Amino acid sequence: MLITPRLTLSEFTLLDDAFIVTLLNSPGWAEFIGPTKVKSLELAQNYIQKTLQNSYKENGYGLWKVTLTASNTPIGMCGLVKRSYLPNPDLGFAFLPEYMGQGYALEICRACLQFAESKLGFPRISAITNAQNTRSIQLLEKLEFEFEKTLTPPDSNEELLLYTWES
Repeated sequence: MLITPRLTLSEFTLLDDAFIVTLLNSPGWAEFIGPTKVKSLELAQNYIQKTLQNSYKENGYGLWKVTLTASNTPIGMCGLVKRSYLPNPDLGFAFLPEYMGQGYALEICRACLQFAESKLGFPRISAITNAQNTRSIQLLEKLEFEFEKTLTPPDSNEELLLYTWES
């Protein structure tokens, strides 16, 4: 779908179930995104079908698999999420801990934003994070997102920071 100098972005398939279990149960996911119930391959396949692939079909976008192009090793996910309480698509990303701090997130998020603007026609993209996730905040600022406000999503008591990017 998208290729950068080091990374490839593609849709998740059911063959990615083991990677999904690993990613969704990684320390960063638990700390900053929240606990997950995806603890088995069967639950991962359900998540891939009902959450990831359903978003591709319904919205024409979603969270995509990030792999190292040279080795075809999956290292994370990045893409756009449609959230009912946000006015724009939401940029989301998560990486396995051993691949953080190497510029991969910046590289693939830039490509996603360019794709969102040029291919999907989105002039504005939102991003949400909690205030303790300093790495995500730094990345959003490098991507030229601007802090807009704090918000509490429906059915949640967690206050999040809302950032916005405009082309």
